[in-house]
Amino acid sequence: MGKPTGFIEYLRELPAEVSPRDRIRNWDEFHLPFPEEKLRTQGARCMDCGIPFCHTGNQINGMASGCPIHNLIPEWNDLVYRGLWHEALDRLHKTNNFPEFTGRVCPAPCEGACVLGINNPPVTIKSIEHAIIDKGWEEGWITPQPPAKRTGKRVAVVGSGPAGLCAADQLNKAGHWVTVFERADRPGGLLMYGIPNMKLDKEAVVLRRLQILEQEGITFQCNTEVGKNLPVEQLLKDFDAVVLCTGATQPRDLPIPGRELQGIHFAMDFLTANTQNLLDRQPHANFISATDKDVVIIGGGDTGTDCVGTSIRHGCKSLVQLEIMPKPPESRSPDNPWPQWPKVYRLDYGQEEAADQFGADPRGYLTTATHFEGDENGQVKAVHTVKVDWQRNDQGRMTPQPIPGTEAVLPTQLVLLAMGFLGPEQPLLDALGLDRDPRGNVKADYGGYATSLPGVFAAGDCRRGQSLVVWAFNEGRGAARECDRYLMGHTQLP
Repeated sequence: MGKPTGFIEYLRELPAEVSPRDRIRNWDEFHLPFPEEKLRTQGARCMDCGIPFCHTGNQINGMASGCPIHNLIPEWNDLVYRGLWHEALDRLHKTNNFPEFTGRVCPAPCEGACVLGINNPPVTIKSIEHAIIDKGWEEGWITPQPPAKRTGKRVAVVGSGPAGLCAADQLNKAGHWVTVFERADRPGGLLMYGIPNMKLDKEAVVLRRLQILEQEGITFQCNTEVGKNLPVEQLLKDFDAVVLCTGATQPRDLPIPGRELQGIHFAMDFLTANTQNLLDRQPHANFISATDKDVVIIGGGDTGTDCVGTSIRHGCKSLVQLEIMPKPPESRSPDNPWPQWPKVYRLDYGQEEAADQFGADPRGYLTTATHFEGDENGQVKAVHTVKVDWQRNDQGRMTPQPIPGTEAVLPTQLVLLAMGFLGPEQPLLDALGLDRDPRGNVKADYGGYATSLPGVFAAGDCRRGQSLVVWAFNEGRGAARECDRYLMGHTQLP
C-alpha cells in the first residue's frame, strides 16, 4: 500500500450531512461532498491485509460478511490514496455494474468484515466507493459501451430491479439482444420505487444509468406484467432464454383484529405512491399522506426507516415505530464476533430526523400490536400494544410472550406495516409451472440459477428471498453468466 502505517496514523472520518432540521424540508440526497484530500487519507487507512475479509462475501450466522460481489476493495483504496481515480473506477467496475447504487444504499457488510474493525473503527469503504463512481460521472468517464458484436440471441429479463438490471447489463455485454419487462410505469424496481429519493435520487442517479443502458442496446418495456398483459406462452416463444428477477414483493401482513380499517397500509404502497407523486409532480389517486397525522410504523429495517423519513417530510404530527425484537447492544456482544455483521444499535437517518423533530428515537422495542381500534367511520384511530418477552417454547423455538400489565394505547390515523416480505408473488410462477422451494421461492440452485423449466433462470429475491441489494447484484451477474453458457455452450462472463 502507498501508506503502510495509515491505519495507525489516521482516524475514521465520514462525509458531513445536511442537518436533520434542514434536510427534512426537501427530498434531496443529504450527504455532502467529501474533500479529495480527506478521501485519500481514508484510503490510506486500508491495511493491505494478507487475507482481506472485506471482499469475501460469505454468509455467517445467516448474514452477509464481506462484499457479496467481491469488490476489489484494497486495490481501489490504494488507487484512491495515490490519486489514480480513473484506474480506481476501472477496478470498481470489474465487479460492480452500478456502484452509484451500492455506494448509496448498501449497508456495507464489507465494513463489518474489515480487519481493522477488530479493534478500531473500520475503513470508510462505502464512502470511498461512492466518491469513485461520482467522480467517474463528473469527469465524463462513464459513456455508453455497446457490444462490438451481436450473437443474434434474444433474452427476456422479467423485472427491472437490482438483479434484473445486473443480469440485463451482463447479457448485453455478451452481445445478446436483451428486453427487460417491468410492470410499473418506470424501470428500476426497488431502486425506483422502494427506496426514497433522499437516499437514492431517481432523476440524477437512477434514470442517468438507465439511459446509458438503453444507449447500449437494452430495451425496457414498462407497464407490462408477464402472465397478465403478456402471456407466458408468448414470452417463451419470442425469446431464446428468460431470466426471472421479480423480487420478493409479497408483504408480510398483520392479521389482528381491526386490520380491515381504513388508514392501515403496507409500507411499499406508501413509499411507491410517494415517489410517483414526486416524479410526476402531481397528486396521484393512490397517494398516502402522513401530513398532520399520528403515524405508527410497525416493523424495523431499512423499509421502516424509510417510512419514518418519508412521514417526517410529509409533516406528520407524531411518530412511533414498534419493533418486536429487543434493542441491540451499543457494541458487539460476545456471540456476535468479527467478522460477522455487527448487530449493534444504530441511529439511522430516519430515526435521527425523528429524534430531532420529536425529542427521542421513535423506536419502541419488545413491543407488538394486539389490535387496531377504529372510529364510527371505519377509520383507524388507535393501536393497542403490549410489551413482550422472548421465551423458548416446547419445540425449543424462541417466541414472543405478552407481559401482563404492559398494555398501552397509541393514537393514530395512519399505520404503516413494514414487517418484511414473504417471497415472490405466485401467479407468474404458477403460469410457468415452476418448482418452488419450501418458502415459496423459485427453486434454482445458487450458482446455477436454472429453474425446472429449461431456458428459464431465476435470480435475486425471487430465488433467495428478501435480501440485500448487493446480493441481488451477485445473483443477477451469476444468472447472466449461466444464461450465456446455456445459449452459447460456453461463457466469458465473470
